[in-house]
Amino acid sequence: MKKLKTDANDWATSNSKNTLRLSYWTLAWVVTSGVAAFGPKLIWNFESLPTILGVLVNLGAGFGMIAANKKYLNGLDELQQKIFLEAGALALGVGLVCGCSYELLEDIKLIPFQPEIPHIIILMCLTFLAGMISGQRKYQ
Repeated sequence: MKKLKTDANDWATSNSKNTLRLSYWTLAWVVTSGVAAFGPKLIWNFESLPTILGVLVNLGAGFGMIAANKKYLNGLDELQQKIFLEAGALALGVGLVCGCSYELLEDIKLIPFQPEIPHIIILMCLTFLAGMISGQRKYQ
C-alpha cells in the first residue's frame, strides 16, 4: 500500500514540475514575443542585428515551450491526454477553418481591414480552453 502512495506522490510531483516548466517556457515565449515585436520600434530603432537576435531568441523560447508542452503531455494520464488531444484538435480545426474564412472576408471586400494573426491565436486559445473545460466536465 505504501508503494502505491509513493507512486501517486511521484506522479503528482512530476506533473507539478511539468506544469511549472511549461508555465515558465510559455512566459518566456510571451515575453520574447513582445520584445521581438516592440523592441525594434521602441528600443533599438529597427537596427538589424538586435532585431534578428530578438527573433532568434523568440524562436528558441518557442521551441523550448513546444518541448515543455510535449513533456507535460507525456506526463499526463490517458484520460487527461485524451481531453488535451480533443481540445487541441478542436482548436486546430476552428483555427484553420475560421482563419481561412477570415482571410477570405478581406479578399472579397466584406471587411475593410486586413486580418491579423493575433485574432486567430486568441480564437484558438479560447477554443482550446473551452475544449479543456468541456472535456473535464464530460469525463467527471
